[in-house]
Amino acid sequence: MKKTWCILCLAILVLTAGVFIILATQMPGEGRLASLPPLTAEQRAMSQRLGAHVDKLAGEIGARHGAAPAAYAAAGDYIAAALRRAGLRPYFEPFGERGQYRNVVADIAGAGGGEIIVVGAHYDTVPETPGADDNASGVAVMLELARLLKSESLTHGLRLVAFANEEPPHFLTQDMGSLYHARRSAQRGDRIRLMISLEMLGYYSSKPGSQDYPAPFSYFYPDRADFVAFVGNFRSRAALKAAIGLFRGARQFPSEGLAAPLLLAPDVGRSDQSAFWLQGVSAFMVTDTADHRNHAYHNAADVPASLDYAAMARVTTGLAAMLTGLAGATP
Repeated sequence: MKKTWCILCLAILVLTAGVFIILATQMPGEGRLASLPPLTAEQRAMSQRLGAHVDKLAGEIGARHGAAPAAYAAAGDYIAAALRRAGLRPYFEPFGERGQYRNVVADIAGAGGGEIIVVGAHYDTVPETPGADDNASGVAVMLELARLLKSESLTHGLRLVAFANEEPPHFLTQDMGSLYHARRSAQRGDRIRLMISLEMLGYYSSKPGSQDYPAPFSYFYPDRADFVAFVGNFRSRAALKAAIGLFRGARQFPSEGLAAPLLLAPDVGRSDQSAFWLQGVSAFMVTDTADHRNHAYHNAADVPASLDYAAMARVTTGLAAMLTGLAGATP
């Protein structure tokens, strides 16, 4: 009897694990593409603009954090100017004990006059790095999305935010920019439908073995770092699946998805989406998976020349199509 009970328990455990893996990893659409479409003229021009944004932030300005206030301010000013050039009206959201930190915010109004989608990318770095991939790449993509989407007729509004203070020692503290913004939004009664964090979007490789994972996910995903990842907590699974389905529908770049409990996959919470989860908002991260492929993570080798701007342009195009679908484009 005892042996039978043990076998039954083991069978239940294996079945439960199998169901969890299916729920966590199964995504709509086709994530792998037989071939990539040729770059359009617009994408070639976009790749140049993406490179210029990264060169400015990571090449000219360099490390951006509270101990380098002049560089930090210059980065925020550049982002605001780029959003103005895109046709938006950005504003600074100061926070911190003396208001010394600044988020940069710009809104694209929706015709529905209610719910909004927040698209955010942190612009700070750790002191040891110029931060080309982490996270000038995410900021650059956000700036190009602003240019692409500013004139779209959308049902839901879009809010673009360049967040300060995502990096240690501020992560999930009172001085984290995204946590401040999420709390202020809740206090104002903002109806945030979804938050999407753009976190490291510039590093790709087709070499075998160029991608690794925390256990046990290497059994379920490719070993080549030639895709962009959509990752979130299990509560955000429905939103993540809808988003990745739209992204894959644009057929611009390979993608993989994971929606897993934070307890079992802590890496899904390693960016600004975590701040919005604390306010009960569905949120996920779009990422090149950081140090699971990019060995320049948080060090001096994270320079503009290491990034693939053609791939970033393809990702940006797919994200623009995704956001147009999520925000409900109107005729």
